[in-house]
Amino acid sequence: MSDRGISRRDFAKSAVAIGGASALSACLDRFGSPDVPEGTDPAELPARQHAWNRGLPTDDAGNERLGRHHVLLLLDYERDGTPTDADRTQVTDALRSLERAYAWQAEGLQFTLGYSPAYFERFGSGPAGVDLPEPAALAPFEDPEFDTPDALLHLASDYEQVVLAAEEALKGEQSTVNDTEMAASFDGVFTQADRRTGFVGAGLPAENQDADGIPDSEPVPEDAPLFMGFKSGFKENQASEDSVTIESGPFAGGSTQHLSHIRLQLQQWYEQDSRDQRVSKMFCPAHADEGKVDGVGENLGTDSGVGECAEDVVENSRTEGVAGHAQKAARARDDSDTPVILRRDFDSTNGGQAGVHFLSLQRSIADFVATKSMMNGTDVADGSSVGQRVNNGILQYMRVERRGNYLLPPRDLRALPPAEPA
Repeated sequence: MSDRGISRRDFAKSAVAIGGASALSACLDRFGSPDVPEGTDPAELPARQHAWNRGLPTDDAGNERLGRHHVLLLLDYERDGTPTDADRTQVTDALRSLERAYAWQAEGLQFTLGYSPAYFERFGSGPAGVDLPEPAALAPFEDPEFDTPDALLHLASDYEQVVLAAEEALKGEQSTVNDTEMAASFDGVFTQADRRTGFVGAGLPAENQDADGIPDSEPVPEDAPLFMGFKSGFKENQASEDSVTIESGPFAGGSTQHLSHIRLQLQQWYEQDSRDQRVSKMFCPAHADEGKVDGVGENLGTDSGVGECAEDVVENSRTEGVAGHAQKAARARDDSDTPVILRRDFDSTNGGQAGVHFLSLQRSIADFVATKSMMNGTDVADGSSVGQRVNNGILQYMRVERRGNYLLPPRDLRALPPAEPA
């Protein structure tokens, strides 16, 4: 992997996307090793794998910010039948080694290891007390392929070198990370079925916009955290980690995870739609009419404000000819009027195509399905000038390519869990 004549942004993007020992070596040679805080005794970490927020930096308003670089490894268990105790010990030792090496924060390394319905089939039943259905198409206009690996590992860090080093260590290609010896790896237990990468954070989408699906004019704002040019993940519009945590049963302390890969087509978004049209479709028509969104939306603080126009979505679709994406999604709330999913999605240029890895956490996959139903806006489209996809939020700019469902067990069950833990 030669780095001659390649800018820093293109080099880093290529290194993470390609992966492997040579990419890591070239990245370290060019940029050196970042000053990453060391980890701690794994026993001191939260019982929940998905408890990331305490280790995430916040913006000026108090919204948590995810690590900037992400790797998704889809894994298959190498053996037939149910897992062995030896394999469980090996996976546990490998993951605890990473926790000792890196602080559980964005400047270090955060990760989750989840398991699919296909994994639990080897036990003859699904995970006890958990709603974990097979992935399915969730709209009449989508035809995705379904991910059916045994497991999904999600690695996240502010540093490209960290996610690459952790990946190589788990593959058994690197014996130490951050000056900490690896007690074990995944070698002989898991094989890689697929690998996907991505990024999120101000500046990264603009640096990576030379991808299919985005106009050649490079329209993505310099400070945008996502390809569509607006901020996401407002704290008040997200479920809390507590509210997405399974409350009872043997997997109490865990969560469920949905992962979609969505392909973006943003030519019309940037070349034909006006700024007001983009605000209307992303947030709601009232936000555009009243000029509520400055730039990428940092001025909105911790709340996008779409809750105020959620009840007007059907009326807006008839009078304005458009329904907002966030406006529709804001209708998916529980009895206490709070959101039911926690989004941790990020952009991607896998295969040279602009896309989104839409990753959400929730107590039950049914919570995600209900939220997606609101996003589809089928009720909004009925009897109005809004079509199934056109002017119906941002649906016309997105195509769902893949879907997968996973259980994130609590930390003490994350290594090849049985379907019915004692």
